[in-house]
Amino acid sequence: MKTDIHPKYFDKAKVTCGCGTTFVVGSTKEKIEVEICSACHPFYTGKQKVIDAAGKVEKFKARKAAAKGQVRSKREKLSAKAKKKKTAPKKK
Repeated sequence: MKTDIHPKYFDKAKVTCGCGTTFVVGSTKEKIEVEICSACHPFYTGKQKVIDAAGKVEKFKARKAAAKGQVRSKREKLSAKAKKKKTAPKKK
């Protein structure tokens, strides 16, 4: 086997999160910077964190609220479509 091909292993590598949390792990890198960790991730904290770039979340919530009463089955949608075709004025 070849010798000296493995990277150096750091037993006390320091991990720094964007939220300010730091902890120590074993890694081949001495310092690791992450954007999100278990202290700030919504899955682990149970708190929803919404990053809204251009009002997209509000638009989605408004569409969802408007369509909430309009949930219909496929059969109802097809029958409504057929009624529209029957009542539509004919072109000459």
